[in-house]
Amino acid sequence: MSVVSQVILNADDELRYPTSGELKGIQDYLQTGPQRLSIAQSLAENEKKIVDQASKALWRRRPDFIAPGGNAFGQKERALCLRDYGWYLRLITYGIIAGNQDPIEDIGIQGVREMYNALNVPVPGMVAAIECLKDASLALLTESQALEAAPYFDYIIQAMAS
Repeated sequence: MSVVSQVILNADDELRYPTSGELKGIQDYLQTGPQRLSIAQSLAENEKKIVDQASKALWRRRPDFIAPGGNAFGQKERALCLRDYGWYLRLITYGIIAGNQDPIEDIGIQGVREMYNALNVPVPGMVAAIECLKDASLALLTESQALEAAPYFDYIIQAMAS
């Protein structure tokens, strides 16, 4: 949920007008909007490049994943991994656009660890994959954009690692 929606819902729940602090939060959110939208657009436009770079980095880091018996061994398994990378990148753009981690939490994190455990996908491997996705993504952004985007990747990494 965006900052604007959250402020309105909170004020309405308490039958009051938004506070000056809440209005300042909306102002800050709106001022950072162009940068957040630019980041999201850049990530979306470069999804294939980011996923390709991230997957190559992961396979170098963890060649056992693509070796016989590995979770990404075989064309179908590897394609599923790449699909997941694209899904996580899209999820991160939702958080960046919203200006908070709520979309990531609501759409993506709930139950993801349990799902990977049920599928016998090593969660530490997914953490490494998101780290590689983060590195590939941030390399395409300016320094200020990377500072804005990094916490969304870190949020997923921390949630999966715990």
